[in-house]
Order: sequence, then C-alpha cells, then structure tokens
Amino acid sequence: MLQRYSTIRGSGSAEVVIKKSRFIGYAKPVETEEEAVAFIDEIKRLHKQATHNCSAYLIGEHDQFQKASDDGEPSGTAGKPILEVIKNKGLKNVAVVVTRYFGGIMLGAGGLVRAYTDGAVAGIEAADEIVRVLHREVFVDVDYTWYGKLENELHGRGTRVGGTEFTDRVIVTCLPEEPEAAAFIAWITDLTQGQAVITEGDSVYYIEGE
Repeated sequence: MLQRYSTIRGSGSAEVVIKKSRFIGYAKPVETEEEAVAFIDEIKRLHKQATHNCSAYLIGEHDQFQKASDDGEPSGTAGKPILEVIKNKGLKNVAVVVTRYFGGIMLGAGGLVRAYTDGAVAGIEAADEIVRVLHREVFVDVDYTWYGKLENELHGRGTRVGGTEFTDRVIVTCLPEEPEAAAFIAWITDLTQGQAVITEGDSVYYIEGE
C-alpha cells in the first residue's frame, strides 16, 4: 500500500463557458474500473441531450487502470487532455467526465484541448483535492493509573487518536503513520514501563491535516 497519495474528497462539478459552448466538469473518487464506468454512465444518462460526454479515469497504486474517451470529439482533443489533468495533478483513483453542449462556434483542435482541460480542472477543484496518508492502528490497553500520563504524552507527541474505550481498563486506539508504528510501540512500552498491553490492528488511510 502507498504511504500517501493525492485524490479527491468526494463528487464535484463546475461549469465553464467557452465561445458559447458549455463545458461541465464532473469528478468523483473511485476505487475500481466498475465504479468509474458506472459514474461515467450516470453522467451520460443525466446529459442525454449533450453534444459530448468525454471522460477519463486513473486507478491503482501504480496507475494500472487508465482510460480516456473522446466520445465523438476529434481524436486526442478531449479524453487525453482530461487524463493529463488527472496525471499532472498527481491524483489517483479519480474519474472525470466533461460534458459539452455545443454553442455554435467551432473551437479547433487546440481550442478543444484547452476547453476540456479547463472543464476537467474545474470539476476536480470543485471535488476538493486531498492527501490520504496510511496509518497503523495500535491498541494501547492500560490501567486507569496510566491513562492521564498516556493522554498527555500522546497529545504532546501529536499522535492521532481514533477513540478511547473505558471498561475495567482503558483502551486507546492510536494511529501513528505506518512507517513510525514500530518506533511508536517501543515508545509506548518505555513510557508505560512495559505495563501496557499493545496490539496492532489494520492499516488505514486518513486525510492529511484532519
């Protein structure tokens, strides 16, 4: 799994008008090609009367799955520019559709490339770009006498905490970044003089800065 990658938070859409043609950019985070195709088909159904619904998606840790469609526009003037926007922004697991309603003025190949680029950028920006960072769940089980010190030290270290369970003991779900997990466990062991019961959980992505 990647330690971090850029993507978008959720669905977004925005419109730009170029020489009377409307270009509506739609972007959505997707995890599989099936999700991407379903999203593209959804936009096509929404805009059945549109002149074109051009699209592209980029999926996978190593960009294994990528596809671009000009949907009737001259070859290379729509789908590829949309895909290039996704790549140039360094995004992963994203599908974008740019819907065009023709305004009566021909744009030429260069104009189309710029227009679909602008439409893709607008849609992605409306979807809110984010960075997902891989963390490791570390469950720290301590006696109540340790809880105050543990809480203060975690806060001082700036460790992300996923939650706290209070039973006959206290179980704190700590979320250090994946590469720091081993050092974090050693630190907790030292901090609690070996009295904490520590269990590792899953690797989980969280949004950077939240």
